[in-house]
Amino acid sequence: MEILKVKHLRKTYHTKKHEILAVEDFSFNLKQGEFVAIVGPSGCGKSTILSILCGLDKPSSGTIEINNNLKFGYMLQGDNLFEWRTIYKNCLIGLELENKLTKENLDYVNHLLDTYGLKDFKKAYPNNLSGGMRQRVSLIRTLATKPDILFLDEPFSALDYQTRLAVSDDVYKIIKKEKKSAIMVTHDLSEAISMADRVIVMSPRPSTIKNIYEIKLTGKSTPIQNRKAKEFADYYDKIWKDIDYHV
Repeated sequence: MEILKVKHLRKTYHTKKHEILAVEDFSFNLKQGEFVAIVGPSGCGKSTILSILCGLDKPSSGTIEINNNLKFGYMLQGDNLFEWRTIYKNCLIGLELENKLTKENLDYVNHLLDTYGLKDFKKAYPNNLSGGMRQRVSLIRTLATKPDILFLDEPFSALDYQTRLAVSDDVYKIIKKEKKSAIMVTHDLSEAISMADRVIVMSPRPSTIKNIYEIKLTGKSTPIQNRKAKEFADYYDKIWKDIDYHV
């Protein structure tokens, strides 16, 4: 079932002297439970698209149709945890803003923390956690408000390579287990191919969709294991050529 439909999205920025066309004719549909990655050259408008889709920015033209008023959750590049609040209190921020600190929601937050390896860290502070654990807290904070679609903007970019691999596995498993749909912007092609059901490749600005790949990997599993699939290198080569990184 398609839960998000984007048709002919266009974004133009205006300065005193110029009109800059950032994104043109961006159209795609998101299915329930699907994980989509958006890749492309630096500055092509990937984060702009994400901001528009989650309502932080407005398109210049085009339409966004949302099925049954679904809720969005947004996960930024950094974990943005408040250092003076405990892990548990950090996870409640969204609920506090929505005035939804009900027993049911508090129980859900505790369930998420217990299920995903943070049971013993509820009273700890962010500076006591590793980068990977902080990012897990950030995801749980996002999930606490029970969004239907997660928007992930370079969620692992601040982590070192080994931690990045481990956390991408963690985040992927949590998203799939909680049965969420997700759209992720990333510059890491391996990350996109190993996590996504589809990869959208954007052209340089003014950005349009250059190609969409449906990722079919033999024995598809977790992101780390997916990198070992026999089809992985072929997808990587095709997407690399599409983006034309050598230019």
